[in-house]
This record gives sequence, C-alpha cells and structure tokens, in this order.
Amino acid sequence: MSDAVIFGNVDIVFGDNPQRALDMVDQGKTRDEIGAETGLVLGVAGASLSVQEGEILVLMGLSGSGKSTLLRAVNGLAPVVRGNVGVKTDAGFVDPYKASASVLRDLRMHTVSMVFQQFGLLPWRTVAENVGFGLELAGVPDAEREKTVATQLELVNLSKWANRKVQELSGGMQQRVGLARALSNDADILLMDEAYSALDPLIRVDMQSVLLDLQKELKKTVVFITHDLDEALRLGDRIAILRDGEVIQQPADDYISAFVKEVNRGRVIMLGTIMSPSTQQGEGLQLPNDMVLETAARMMTEARQTSANVVDEAGKPVGHVDLQQIIGAMVTPKTHEDNQIAAE
Repeated sequence: MSDAVIFGNVDIVFGDNPQRALDMVDQGKTRDEIGAETGLVLGVAGASLSVQEGEILVLMGLSGSGKSTLLRAVNGLAPVVRGNVGVKTDAGFVDPYKASASVLRDLRMHTVSMVFQQFGLLPWRTVAENVGFGLELAGVPDAEREKTVATQLELVNLSKWANRKVQELSGGMQQRVGLARALSNDADILLMDEAYSALDPLIRVDMQSVLLDLQKELKKTVVFITHDLDEALRLGDRIAILRDGEVIQQPADDYISAFVKEVNRGRVIMLGTIMSPSTQQGEGLQLPNDMVLETAARMMTEARQTSANVVDEAGKPVGHVDLQQIIGAMVTPKTHEDNQIAAE
C-alpha cells in the first residue's frame, strides 16, 4: 500500500519571526518554555507521519496537542515553517507550501475535502444545494452537478430529503449532508476534524457506521480526529497520538497509557476470544463453533453492549463486531459463508 500523505519533520509555529521558536526547538526546549520566552505558539514540532492510501488514520490527543493543526497542513491551512508535506495527486506528490497558487487551488478543489464538527451548512439553501455548493463555485455545469449531487445523496441515504431546507434535518442528518458535500468533488483524501463529537451518542454511532459503509465502497484516505478512544478503535486502521505538538510513538509512554486507561473495556474483545487458533485474518473474523460464539455473546451481553471492538494480542484494533451478527450466526445453519462475521 502506497502513501497518500507524508509529513516529514514538520514544524508549525504561530506568530511573527518563527525562527526564534525553531532555534529553541533545536535546543530541546518545551512548548511552554518557547511560549513563555517568545510569545510564539508551537503548534507542531518535528512531526513525521505517513497516511496510507485507502486507510483511516485517527489522530488523538488532548485539546491543544496539535491534532487539528497537523490536519490542516494537508491542504496548506497551517503555518508550516520547516519540514515537508507531501500530498499525492494525479500529477504526483504536491507540497501545498511550495506549490503555485493554481496547483494549491486544484489540490483543495479536487484532491482534499474537509468535514468539520460544526456542519457549516447554508440554512437558506436546500439539502441538494448545500451538497452541490462546492461544485457550483467550481463552475460545474448544472446537469453534471445535479447528477453528482443525486449520487452523493443516495450514498448517505438522503435522496428523499434533497429539496428540504437543512434546518428541517436532525443533527445526524445534517452531518450526512456535510459528508455528502465533502464527497461531491470526488476527492481522494477526506479530512474529518472531530466531525461527530457534537452529535448525540446514538447518532454518533450511526454516523460511524455510515462512514465505515462508505469506506468499504469508496476506499477513501481518511484522517479523522477524535477524543473518543472507543470511536478511534472502531474507525481507525491506525491511531497516532499527539502531545504538545509531537507525535508520540512509544506504546509504553505514560501519556498513551492514560488514553488507553479510559477505553470502555466492555466494548473490547480479544481476537483469541472469537477466533480459532488456525484462523488467519482475512475478509472477516471466522467464528468456528457455537462455544466461541456464545463466549463472545456472553461478554457483550454482560457488558450491556450491542457491539464491540476487536483487538489482537498486542491490543491493535483489527475490526468491529455486532451482537446481532453473532446471534444470527448462532441460530443459522452453518456453512462456510455463515462462519464469516465481517470486521466492519
């Protein structure tokens, strides 16, 4: 799998004369020390990270850790003062900080889309008009725009609401409009900055399912910011944690341990619990017999959970399983296909 986004030793500094901060970074000074002495804000320090094509990479960290700042560097919206950002386009890798104005505009219009926590919808416009707004600004002809909008609304199951005003929709439905709008330009890379954090818990889970279902079909490259570790485990192929602007890579780090400590253990099932020793990871999680199925179902029932994240022995998230899927496999005559519980 090839890279879609590459951060190479990226430093981001807010304020005038950022070189003062860079000198202190090189001296090993902390963000607080740099701020106290210079008044500058060190957003990101020495971040090296890659995002692979077709994966969901989750960025986590406390408020002010640099997650959103790093995310915005993908389309040139953060003040990168040192290092390189590479974004894969049809014409090859582009650094938004070294690109011409026309190349940067093309990157933002056709390669990268964003979905925000606040939906940013236009209340005086209909659902369809909101989804097609970016295409309208890009000068896409009416017929082509209408066809694209209809396709995106069908993907997020909002076709029947196309002519309604957005304020008539629930929060979850409005977020679907925002997602459809982001997908309308057929961008390969989707940036989601705490897109679901303002939603009610049940709607939030529903939107997670929408994203996972879309990902199966569209195979977008997604960078997703969240504070919710359960959400990160369900959605993320990989998780990167930031602290004070730095990407923390050591699993034994106390900062990471604090994050892991907060995960709802009732929603985590070890891979060995629901897989036979001979099963290899593939399209789904093989559940070979009723005893194993019953064990997984009992764990979830006792925890009063309708779904669970699945992790391997190292604690790496490898999938997601629903209680109804397990129960269905227990009561249905077994065939090879029936033994496959999709790791959604």
